[in-house]
Amino acid sequence: MKQIDIGKSGLMASEISLGCMRISSLEQGELDKYVHSALELGVTHFDHADIYGGSACETMFGKVLANDKSLREKMILQSKCGIRKGAYDFSKEYILESVDGILSRLGVDYIDTLLLHRPDALMQPSEIAEAFDKLEASGKVKSFGVSNFNPMQIELLQSGLKQRLIANQMQFSVMHTGMIDFGICTNTTYPGSVNHDGSILDYCQLKNITMQAWSPFQFGFFEGVFIDNDKFPELNATLQKMGEKYGVSKSAIAVAWILRHPAKMQTIAGTTNIKRLTDICTASNINLDRMDWYEIYLSAGNKLP
Repeated sequence: MKQIDIGKSGLMASEISLGCMRISSLEQGELDKYVHSALELGVTHFDHADIYGGSACETMFGKVLANDKSLREKMILQSKCGIRKGAYDFSKEYILESVDGILSRLGVDYIDTLLLHRPDALMQPSEIAEAFDKLEASGKVKSFGVSNFNPMQIELLQSGLKQRLIANQMQFSVMHTGMIDFGICTNTTYPGSVNHDGSILDYCQLKNITMQAWSPFQFGFFEGVFIDNDKFPELNATLQKMGEKYGVSKSAIAVAWILRHPAKMQTIAGTTNIKRLTDICTASNINLDRMDWYEIYLSAGNKLP
């Protein structure tokens, strides 16, 4: 498994991360085996959030760590906070309370990275800075980032912080390509020319912020997966052809397509099936040819001017 330097901060992690949003669907014994198997595959980065499974996901993961104390130092643990029922909350008190809850459920003294989950319209950079300073000084959080933020929101937040934000987690897949469409369609009236995200991918590259791609197999906003979906025959035919060319599955090609981008994105894989994770991880060995990358992009229904 290839390693990436997240945010060029010196924090080295696997370029494919295990997203832990669905792990509460597993039995505890199954999860224990699954985490060990993921590490054997070279997956060292584990992505959590305090709301996943109503917090049950972190609790179950914490039991895995408690059963084998050696695991913690083999992992990069990331979690997110800021979403509460009916609101987003980046108040100092809520951030600090959330991190204490995360650490308690995971049964650890620190997490490697804390992301603010979705932009809070009422956020005050100075207040967030107080929380981050306290978390850093106490050793509870080693580094910080955001999720689903646009460039100006990052600039606003960063203006009040001593710590540099090193990651931004955004939805991205071959069927969710808005972050690149508008650049390709510059100076056209194609629907893809609309810049919905404020040039976030270009911005993150300029600022050395690692983009973490969530839902790499989804189309729309949690509308379903595109792999083997009858709605997307041309895309699946192309993925099949590329899979045969490179000797991997369609799912691995879909991830390799993300990893081929020069932004050196990290892909969040949310599967709970070890065979599927094993399959996905083969993407780390693939370097798609430029023409193949564009053929996949076009087969998803995109246009070139």
